[in-house]
Amino acid sequence: MAAEFTHLHLHTDYSLLDGACDVDKLASHLAKLGQKAAAMTDHGNIYGAVHFAAAMEKKGIKPIIGCELYLSKTADHRELADGYNHFLVIAENEEGYRNLVRLTSEAALHGFYRKPRVSKEFLSKHTEGLIAFSGCLAGELNQHLMAGKYEEAKRTAGMFEEMFGKGNFFLEIQDHGLEPDKPVCEALFKLEKELNIPLIATNDSHYVADDDSRAHEILLCVQTAGSINDPNRFRFDTNEFYIKSAEEMHRLFKHAPEVCTRTMQFVDRCNVKLNKVKNPFPEFVVPEGATIDSYFEQVCREGFQKRKETAIRHLQERGQLRKTITEYEERLNREIDCIKQMKFPGYFLIVWDFIKYARERDIPVGPGRGSAAGSLVAYCMEITDVDPLQNELLFERFLNPERISMPDIDIDFCMNRRGEVIEHVTRKYGRDQVAQIITFNTMAAKAAIKDVGRAIDMPYGEVDRVAKLIPATIGITIEQALKDSPPLAQAYEDPKIRELIDTAMRLEGLVRGAGVHAAGVVIAPTKLTELVPVTRAKNDDIVTAYDMKAVEKMGLLKMDFLGLTTLTVIDDCLKLIKSNRGVEVEMAKVPLDDEKTYEQVFHRALTSGVFQFESGGMRDVLRRYKPTSVEDLTALNALYRPGPIQGGMIDDFIERKWGRRAVEYTFPELEPILKETLGVIVYQEQVMQISSAIGGYSLGGADLLRRAMGKKDPAEMAKQRVIFMAGAAERKFNKDKAGQLFDLMEQFAGYGFNKSHSAAYALLAYHTAYLKTHYPVEFMAALLTSETSKPENVVKYIQECREMGITVLPPDVQISAANFTPVGDAIRFGLAAIKNVGGNAIESIQQARTALQSEGKAGFTSIWEFCEKVDLRLMNKRVLESLLKAGAMDSFGSRARVMAALDRAIERAQKSQRDAETGQHGLFGIFDAEPDVAQKADDDLPKVPDWDEHTRLQNEKEVLGFFVSGHPMDKYREKLRNLKVVDTATACEMKPEPQVFRRGQDNSANEIQIAGVITGLKVAKSKRSGEMYASAALEDQTGKIDIIAFPKDYEKLAEKLKIDVPVLMRGTLRGEEDSAPKLSVTSIQALEDVKIKLPAALRVKVPLHHPDAALLEKLLALFQGAPGPGKVLLDLEEPGQFCAVLEPQALSVAADKLFIDHVEELVGLGAVRVID
Repeated sequence: MAAEFTHLHLHTDYSLLDGACDVDKLASHLAKLGQKAAAMTDHGNIYGAVHFAAAMEKKGIKPIIGCELYLSKTADHRELADGYNHFLVIAENEEGYRNLVRLTSEAALHGFYRKPRVSKEFLSKHTEGLIAFSGCLAGELNQHLMAGKYEEAKRTAGMFEEMFGKGNFFLEIQDHGLEPDKPVCEALFKLEKELNIPLIATNDSHYVADDDSRAHEILLCVQTAGSINDPNRFRFDTNEFYIKSAEEMHRLFKHAPEVCTRTMQFVDRCNVKLNKVKNPFPEFVVPEGATIDSYFEQVCREGFQKRKETAIRHLQERGQLRKTITEYEERLNREIDCIKQMKFPGYFLIVWDFIKYARERDIPVGPGRGSAAGSLVAYCMEITDVDPLQNELLFERFLNPERISMPDIDIDFCMNRRGEVIEHVTRKYGRDQVAQIITFNTMAAKAAIKDVGRAIDMPYGEVDRVAKLIPATIGITIEQALKDSPPLAQAYEDPKIRELIDTAMRLEGLVRGAGVHAAGVVIAPTKLTELVPVTRAKNDDIVTAYDMKAVEKMGLLKMDFLGLTTLTVIDDCLKLIKSNRGVEVEMAKVPLDDEKTYEQVFHRALTSGVFQFESGGMRDVLRRYKPTSVEDLTALNALYRPGPIQGGMIDDFIERKWGRRAVEYTFPELEPILKETLGVIVYQEQVMQISSAIGGYSLGGADLLRRAMGKKDPAEMAKQRVIFMAGAAERKFNKDKAGQLFDLMEQFAGYGFNKSHSAAYALLAYHTAYLKTHYPVEFMAALLTSETSKPENVVKYIQECREMGITVLPPDVQISAANFTPVGDAIRFGLAAIKNVGGNAIESIQQARTALQSEGKAGFTSIWEFCEKVDLRLMNKRVLESLLKAGAMDSFGSRARVMAALDRAIERAQKSQRDAETGQHGLFGIFDAEPDVAQKADDDLPKVPDWDEHTRLQNEKEVLGFFVSGHPMDKYREKLRNLKVVDTATACEMKPEPQVFRRGQDNSANEIQIAGVITGLKVAKSKRSGEMYASAALEDQTGKIDIIAFPKDYEKLAEKLKIDVPVLMRGTLRGEEDSAPKLSVTSIQALEDVKIKLPAALRVKVPLHHPDAALLEKLLALFQGAPGPGKVLLDLEEPGQFCAVLEPQALSVAADKLFIDHVEELVGLGAVRVID
């Protein structure tokens, strides 16, 4: 008879950075061992329960849900004192699972002190449906045995048996070859005999196979930031903590095989099914006399009436309505009936309610995202703002009556006020029914290599080199990378690199840590802890302990509340337009065919701040395509993704636009479907429409075909091909052409994008572009305000303002508001952008200003008056210094003199304010009595020299993060024109190919030059090699780029990195995953010391067909005014007749860019040719 054993003590990777068992690999291994069931017992949580159960069931193995609890040594786990013991429990039935949820939730929410702990008292109230085991060596019972306290251990066993009931508590026996194991095992057999409590054998499994032990050791080093070479590191003392076969377990306990065979009882005893929640929707209270269905329909029809009177009428009046009102009514009836049939009216009302709440409070809401924009019901309920009929969007792409699944409506809200909407939902449905969702970060390919490299003490440069050889394909595995990247395969031949990669492959995909989902919120029909476990995030928010996929599998209602900065920018811009110009712009009525917007923003690719169209690659596409409609923007938005770009679809699209490639249709019936995308299948909706028109599919069936194509399931595709071909034959379409069309659809389905989502975001992009075109000052002010916390973006957008001819004025306490504000055709800096200046301080300044204006005064007359009028309890010296350094007090006198007067001004003002409080006539009453004295206040400032330019700019940089009154680079503008220099913004847009960097290797051919100011220098010692290296940023007028000086370069550049004046750097760009590249620096030179290499000679074409006696004299004066090393050749030309070449003797020039510009102003653009 085969040995029988079931694993009941097993840690998956949800025992964060301690368990190394990925649930899928675990299930495969258990199936290979012939196991019928297995328990998941992670440390203090059941995070992985849903995924573990799914993985086990897929392999035909029964999942048992359990947990290794941390029992607090204190009577009350809410008392935050150290000390806990391990204790194992598994769920026998549904009530047991619910108690596991309650126990782990309580431990995480109220018992966390180093670990999530729960008290014995709390445990004793939640034992129903649970089976308990005494635990590993860290259990209370075994701790007593190890301390020689046998009677204490006996009492503990009796206490737990009483707590759980006879037959529900077992003694747990393990043997991992550890020093204490033998005496503990002997004592446990004795206890079993004396107490008649059965012994159950377990293996404390932390990794899958025995040869995973080293990988697990390295994982522990990752958890503790330790090194595998540290003899004192946290470690498991033997290699026995793997998932053993039944035979191995029986060999371990051959003297008492019953401790193994007893485990089989739990295969039958434990029956927990993680069933979906029956009704996921919380109760939505409807008006008296109404039902959920009737109220839903009422809201829809009232909303449709409102849309008819506004947006639809607006389209009718412009002659742009594409469908009849009858078609709208038929579609609405069909959608309402379908939603009722699927029992989703409650869902729509819940979404409608919180969006209505937002709109009533002027919280900006997005036009829609995802497939929900395809629903007319959603449009009528103002859940979305995209008309699905006008945009040819399909309801079945959102809700398919032939495949009932929970609708998924994701909503964008203003970034600043998203929290208000979540708070409303929390209040409405109850704080214990609403929570955000946990996320689990896993070790991706590159991260696994870097983590392992750190743990095995491999030099950073070498690890980084290997990591960079992994292609930047989303979701790529190391195994796939070895196939796709020949340099990686070559590096793998090195035994050291092989060990690094092999270990990383074992850890790849394991859960590394927990976070909070950026947008997901669960709204439950009852207390969450009755349905799923909850825990606390690092920011103390309560979150579900199941991730997004697990929450969805449990059938809970999940909403995505996303924060979108663009909505904040649009809202702020509209408010600024109203306050600055007295104009109310209604975005719903903005014409979508405004030529000026397309020409000025999209054709010229001036898309800074334009939603989703900012990147360098997209700008290039815009210049080539020149969109003229929102439909064009929708298509470009859908096509600008890695798949279509790599597949050449964008180039094909552009060629068709300009008639350089024919637009053809396989069948005439395809023209109305594909005309707007020039015959190219761009959208998933088009695949559905083609399937319907040619293959005879219903739109619901077409959605199932689209899903099948996306999954690339060969068996399903073969089945769908038969259905499509039969439908095409029935409709008398040519068989060969229909087959080719199906192949084409299958090919494009991998690239196809959701048109509903693209249309909604294209509308948002157009709105931002429209505002930028017609209200540029207000738009840029709103954009700058939204980027206040990111100095590099403020720099970029200030530069854009200059290019648009908009002056950005420095901050000023006399005028500035908190945010950037329009002042005529200029923008005034906001005070909130100044470091250390908070909201209360700004409010105090504004109140003081208003008070002065009410007295008929223009503003503060001096630093003395300023300090007296503001509330100095809200503005300490540091705040005042920050205002001064930013230039906000320039109206009071020179910065150096005002700074010198600051202490005295504060002292006098404080005395004056104290006197005023006590009713005395303060010193500063003179301002009211003798305004002429105040006008001479500048004379009272200390006589000190003003700051030099360098000090002034550095102070601005300190408090603003960038320069305002100038830039250290300004005086080198002309010099830089003569150097082959890349600006930082361009460098950051570059995508360098991954390269193998080795010490001593010559990379000069790939080097570029960037000029700027070095900031944020950090010098550190490499933990691996012990050598010094440096990191910093290089800033110019367009932004900044991160730089790094590796040890080999740092040795020679150490002093030059400290230069605080503009420099010229040479180096190689290093590609970084998901971020801008870094510059690996090889040389640095102060820009002042850089010598320009001037041309050796010039040829100047001088036209003679319009004789200008003064022309040669002007040229001669120009040449003589710029002496230098370059010879001059004059081509005196009479077009079509002759050309005489003159070389004036003793005439040589310094032909820099400015000189050439001046020459070409006289003789015409392009008339000067440089000869090197």
